[in-house]
Amino acid sequence: MVTELRQAGIRAEVDLGNPKNFGNQMKYADKRQSPVVVIEGGDEKDRGVVQIKDMVLGAQLAQEASHDEWKERKNQYEVKRSDLVQEVRNILDRTN
Repeated sequence: MVTELRQAGIRAEVDLGNPKNFGNQMKYADKRQSPVVVIEGGDEKDRGVVQIKDMVLGAQLAQEASHDEWKERKNQYEVKRSDLVQEVRNILDRTN
């Protein structure tokens, strides 16, 4: 995935981290001010999908939205693996 994103001109890195402490990986992404996180576990891989987490939208929602609004406007969602580059590009275009 990282190679595919880089070939599309999108800066990307991989953090394999400790799979038992996924929260630390998310904290790392937040600390690096990553606008997007792509998540692919075994279940996602088997189904040909990835989870996309829009970190910018998540931060905005945490500051501005009520709990109900936050639940409605999901900043993490699933997309087909084949749509990965376009979906990341859409988020980057919106946040830049």
